Amino acid sequence: MNSQTAETKDPKPSDSYVQSFARGLEVIRSFSAATPQQTLSEVAAQTGLTRAGARRILLTLQTLGYVETDGKLFRLSPRILDLGFAYLSSLPIWNLAEPVMEDLVEEVRESSSAAVLDGLDIVYVLRVPTHKIMRTNLGVGSRLPACWTSMGRMLLAGLPDAELEARLQAHSMERFTEHTTTDVDALLDRIREAREQGWCLVNQELEEGLISIAAPLTNRAGQTVAALNISGQANRTSAAVMQETLLPALLRAARTISRMMGAPRA
Repeated sequence: MNSQTAETKDPKPSDSYVQSFARGLEVIRSFSAATPQQTLSEVAAQTGLTRAGARRILLTLQTLGYVETDGKLFRLSPRILDLGFAYLSSLPIWNLAEPVMEDLVEEVRESSSAAVLDGLDIVYVLRVPTHKIMRTNLGVGSRLPACWTSMGRMLLAGLPDAELEARLQAHSMERFTEHTTTDVDALLDRIREAREQGWCLVNQELEEGLISIAAPLTNRAGQTVAALNISGQANRTSAAVMQETLLPALLRAARTISRMMGAPRA
């Protein structure tokens, strides 16, 4: 996962940096949908820690109830959800936004999600799916690359140009489908277009068949703090249909949620 060891990649311990705590978080992050269970050796390899260091952290997490083991394999316990829910519960706006999103899904018959920006990823904080089966398995806490999602581009559009350009220049451009935009200048143009028009549509750039449209969620200062989207399948809902028939409902819902966050009425 990382050729550097934890010793070389971590900043030096100081009054403002607790190295052991940082390494504990690295161990937690080593578990994923691809690696839900790991041996001690696998955790050490994933994090760059020594076996002894990984063992101490795993046993500490087990004592605290965040990790379970059968003696050989380690896995996160349900208690780990407390860490994520602490963030969500500190933002009661999502409790208020959920009924708005449920009404939106009922109206458009497509799934809707809300996400925030974390570096060059988006993190899902709320999702209201339809009952239609899609290949994409997303839920609260899911992460996707911001550059190739409608919510991600909408959130990136809220950054100052200098910061936006710096983030994109440092980002590796990966091709997910034949539709993926991998040219930095082209990405910048599309993000700026989203900023100007106040919404963003991305058509099958992250996954074949997946199309979505997003709008910003703003606070009282007019800052984009999250994004709201409608997603569907391209073979059922074309880009033209999404823009013409679903976008108005999305914008209404986004304005309603933004007003809950203190944004002035348009």
